[in-house]
Amino acid sequence: MVLQPRISLLLLLCSSPLAFVAANSTETPCDRRCLANSLVQKELFSAPQSDNCTIIVNITSILYETLSFDTKDMKMTSRIKVNMLWNDPDLGWMQEKSRYPTIVLPADKIWIPRIVLDNAIETSMEPYTNDVQVRRDGTVLHSVVLFTTVSCEINLFNYPFVKGSCPVAINGWSQRVCSLTLQITDDVSLIGGSRGEWQTTHVIKTVDSSNRVYLQVALLINPFSAVVTLILPSGLVLLTDLVSFALPFEGGERNSFKVTLVLSFTMFLLILSDHLPSSGECSPLLHYHFCFCLVCLVMSTLASIVLTRLSIDDSFLLCRRSAKVHPSNSTKTQHDSLDQETDKGVIATQSGNLASEMASLQKIVNFLDNMDKGEKEAQSKVTFAYLLDKFCFGFFMMIYIIYVIILVVITRTDICNVNNLDFWDESHHNDDKFDYSYTEL
Repeated sequence: MVLQPRISLLLLLCSSPLAFVAANSTETPCDRRCLANSLVQKELFSAPQSDNCTIIVNITSILYETLSFDTKDMKMTSRIKVNMLWNDPDLGWMQEKSRYPTIVLPADKIWIPRIVLDNAIETSMEPYTNDVQVRRDGTVLHSVVLFTTVSCEINLFNYPFVKGSCPVAINGWSQRVCSLTLQITDDVSLIGGSRGEWQTTHVIKTVDSSNRVYLQVALLINPFSAVVTLILPSGLVLLTDLVSFALPFEGGERNSFKVTLVLSFTMFLLILSDHLPSSGECSPLLHYHFCFCLVCLVMSTLASIVLTRLSIDDSFLLCRRSAKVHPSNSTKTQHDSLDQETDKGVIATQSGNLASEMASLQKIVNFLDNMDKGEKEAQSKVTFAYLLDKFCFGFFMMIYIIYVIILVVITRTDICNVNNLDFWDESHHNDDKFDYSYTEL
């Protein structure tokens, strides 16, 4: 009687595993949607936590595109597609639970790594698709699109003949002990190389001396538009001003023409003031070129005005203005006087007064001598003014030739250098070193 309950309990324990196996054998395997729903219910919105508090994200490929480059404010806007993968063990599953090696989950139901750009002024990250691909071992594959604007200092001293590069520092983050580390591949592709006057030639992954990774974007300017709209008009204006020395300066035609050139060039500079590159660390040489052109035009106009004054009077100073009348007015007055004297001589001759006749003839001779002397004096002033005019023409011609030579020499010399890698947070980098050493201790 005592052994009967023990025998019943033993039979019950032996039959329990068989019943459990039978129950499992009748359970249907979970499909992809079922498995995805079970993973979503875990609500894994936080980053995977490892023992060393370091998250490693592999960047498998990068597709880069330059959208625009603001030459005035020195800002570059880019679109970057990043394909990445990372491992989250909590998203894995056993093969016994589901036979599918890969499933698709909503991107907003799990943790997605946030990419940081160290030198970005403005950055927005959007998912390329609303879903992520998850493998059985917990590996997550995802793609994001970055729209970023970075500040980029390029040496514009030789504008528009400019070549330079801009860094785009794609990195993770590091705060004390924990960090997000990006392992960036060398597979960087470029699309849409030409945007306006700027052209993107190539993009490469670069590592500096501190093992910091960034994308080096090589840029250059297509100089055709700037040459046609900036350099060519200024050169033609200087050439026109030089040729205007062939115009006579007596009548004031040359003066009015040169004043028109100065006003036209001034309006030209006012219109283009909003389109010229700003004066940054390396101010474009084009600013000094326009200043030189304007000074030469004004000096040429002033020289023409002075020559016009010297062709009429001995001095161009108003305080030393001569009391002499203009030669044309003097000649007219002398002709009127001669007519009066001739009438008097005729009257005197008719009356038979020989003395009066001789006096009239002497006055006529004196008048002709004075008129000839005035014409010679006026001609000598004009000759002297034309001599100075030739000297001014040669002087400006020599100045322009010397200026072109100096311009060529300066553009061939590396005068200004810029540093685009001064945005790194060195203090933060030093804190990280301290924290790592503290962790090791």
